[in-house]
Formats: sequence, C-alpha cells, structure tokens
Amino acid sequence: MDACRAGWIAVAWTGHDVQAYVQEDIGAVAELAAADGPLAVIGIDIPIGLADCTLRQADLLARKAAGPRWASVFVTPVRPALAIDGYEEASALNRQLTGSGISRQAFNLRDKILQVDAWLASAPCPVIEVHPELTFGELAGAPLSDSKSTWAGAVRRRQLLASARIELSGELGLSGRQAGVDDVLDAGAVAWTASRVARGTARHVPDPAERFSDGIACAIWT
Repeated sequence: MDACRAGWIAVAWTGHDVQAYVQEDIGAVAELAAADGPLAVIGIDIPIGLADCTLRQADLLARKAAGPRWASVFVTPVRPALAIDGYEEASALNRQLTGSGISRQAFNLRDKILQVDAWLASAPCPVIEVHPELTFGELAGAPLSDSKSTWAGAVRRRQLLASARIELSGELGLSGRQAGVDDVLDAGAVAWTASRVARGTARHVPDPAERFSDGIACAIWT
C-alpha cells in the first residue's frame, strides 16, 4: 500500500497476477483486497512503530541505503509531536525531544501515520514498513539516480517491476484513474518486498528492529 491523493492505493500480487485497489481508508482498502483472497503480508510505505523521544534508526539507516535518493526518506516525527495539530508547535516539540525539527513533507503525512497506527491492531495479517526507493535499489542492484517523478525514473521503475514479474499494465480500473503513476509504481514495489517477507527472504534495517513504548517492531524491509 502507498498513500495517494485519493487515500490509499494497494497492489496485490499472487506471484503471477496483479490487482490494484484504491480506497480513502486504510482498513477499507485492506478489506477490499482480502475479499479477493487471503493476505499473507501487507507492506505499507508509511512509518510503523513511532519513537517517543529519539530519531528512528530505521529512517537514518534507510537514508544511507537510498544513496542519491536519500531525501525521499523522511525522518519520522516522534509520537508526542504527532499528537499536535499545528506544524510549528509540533516541529518545536520534536526539536526539543530529538534535536531535529520536522520537515513539512513529513508533517503532511501526519494523518496517514496516525491512521495506520490506529489500524494496526485490527490488521488481517502481519504488516511491515517498506520504503519503495530501497526496494527499487534492491531490484536494480544499486540505488536509483532518477526521481520517480521524471519520465526516465518512472520507466526505469516499471521495467524493474516487470523484471520481477509485477506487470502494471492496462488502465487498472478505478485505481488507475485515482492514483498517480508514481503512487502505483511505489505500491508495486511494496508488494514485491511484502512477498519477500512472506517467503522469508527479506532483510530489514535496523537488525534487530527497534521497539518503543508502543511495542511495535520498528524496521524498514527490503
């Protein structure tokens, strides 16, 4: 799953067939996918496991692993800062607790982060955090240099997914009309990593995963 303007875009992959889903609510898109068959693992491109007063090692290590695409990995606000509605106040508290403020891009994900955090306990299967840029780097054998928002970057990512037998072709119905090209590609990449977790071939950073007061394993998988 990946956040998109319409809410959430999900790509379900059986190892052969691909199906796309879009819904405003995270639980609703999971239910829609599960109605077509049992889910083994759900991967999400959103932070899972929220720190209380420190920076997450998952974010810092993922930034290093992303190479030239490091800026695409946002540093996750701490849980107390996410409880604050206003950006300036939240960033000030985050700086007080961690020594670093919050980027606008990271704060804009606040509602999605909290939505996932509230939903995790009712998820129908294991849920893991994935960052698509790390997945695409894994598929390519090295971090990508072109942004996903460029034509060259989009073509390269689609080629990499096709090489892994995730064929994102056709209009994809409602999903293709409501989600951006980069959102669909990212969801496809997350599906590939989720399949690796299901097969027991995935890796994660940090290893072992961190755990904060919420008790959730905090790591980014590839």
